[in-house]
Amino acid sequence: MVAKTLNTRPWLAVRKLEGMARQRMTGAQRRDQLIHVGCAAFAERGLDGISVEELAARAEVSKPAIYEHFGGKEGLYRAVIEQEMAKLEDRIFTVIQHGRWRERIEKGVVAVLTYVEEETDGFIIIARGQPPGEKPSYATLLNRVTSQVSALLEQAFTQRGLDASVAMLYGQALVGTVSNTALWWLDKRQPDKYETAAHIANMCWNGLRGLEAQPHIVPFELEANTGSKDD
Repeated sequence: MVAKTLNTRPWLAVRKLEGMARQRMTGAQRRDQLIHVGCAAFAERGLDGISVEELAARAEVSKPAIYEHFGGKEGLYRAVIEQEMAKLEDRIFTVIQHGRWRERIEKGVVAVLTYVEEETDGFIIIARGQPPGEKPSYATLLNRVTSQVSALLEQAFTQRGLDASVAMLYGQALVGTVSNTALWWLDKRQPDKYETAAHIANMCWNGLRGLEAQPHIVPFELEANTGSKDD
């Protein structure tokens, strides 16, 4: 009789198992779960567009669980950003440390676009930035990447007899090109990531390969005068 009753109400057993699974979740697992839920929620609604109550409901936890692990939704938002920045940094740094210079550029660009493609919610949050009053996360991330790229460019410039003191300048230009294109590609998704990466790498690589040792700009006044004489 008991067995028959249990069999006719399988949903009760499922609910019980789900409840037991939630109870057995460790603190670290709960934290990871909240970050995962928070990432999707913040990407969709923004920090100000969702309440602690809604976050708790999505995660199927009580409000105190969020306060316990993060101190509130701002703390959860910050944890999401830190995790996503670390994931993107790891993707980039893993592929740019070794290989031929053009290969490093190509792989670095593909790594960024792949992150945008596979971790869209995370990229949206990184690009959106920190809560008011805190340093923008995207700028912080770009500064870290620029430092790494500039160090690599400094080595390359030294090997080629170029002025290594301007490596940071070129690093800023290179990273800025990739990051701004990634923001544009976030919405467009055309061309596909490999074609987009090929075009970016084409411009960056050929620009770096053809660097002049002493670049200069012709003064506009002189250019205008020269044009007048030609006319």
